[in-house]
Amino acid sequence: MKEGKLIIFSAPSGAGKTTIVKHLLTKFPELEFSISATTREPRGDEQPGKSYYFISKEEFLHRIAKKQFVEFEEVYSGTFYGTLRTEIERIWDEGKAVIFDIDVEGGLHLKRKYEHQALAIFVQPPSLEVLKQRLVGRGTDSEEKLKERFAKAEKELNYAPRFDIILKNHDLQTACAEAEQLVKNFLAK
Repeated sequence: MKEGKLIIFSAPSGAGKTTIVKHLLTKFPELEFSISATTREPRGDEQPGKSYYFISKEEFLHRIAKKQFVEFEEVYSGTFYGTLRTEIERIWDEGKAVIFDIDVEGGLHLKRKYEHQALAIFVQPPSLEVLKQRLVGRGTDSEEKLKERFAKAEKELNYAPRFDIILKNHDLQTACAEAEQLVKNFLAK
């Protein structure tokens, strides 16, 4: 297995990281999205093996015990997310760089593990207020789930300085253009 590069996008839920990552995937054919494993149920039009690898909690815990994850976390109570080692190896074997859309803790863990092979970008929303409006506007979460997301977002914003770069997402078009330049420069190294 050869080693490659990793580009990590992390942010609180609703900051725009997924939209930015999807944009970058249309611009850079040498990037491939790392599909995370999760114990949560699919939402909306999410597809198994495309959006996430949806696995049972028992299976997830079994894979943790077998050290098959490069990082994992219980993001919300009883809900696990993680990156399988085989997923990174699959992408590197294709000669591509891995791009992640991952929670803040997971992003920092990957950065620590892969140091110089990784570029870690924190997507910062204009404000906590805007973030709350975006999450409520999605209409996908219960009141209780929203409270949980808000509390997590407040905590996660404090981690921004630990990333290589803080990308401010005040305007999506500008943030996407800035992200393109960051990725282009990193891949050229």
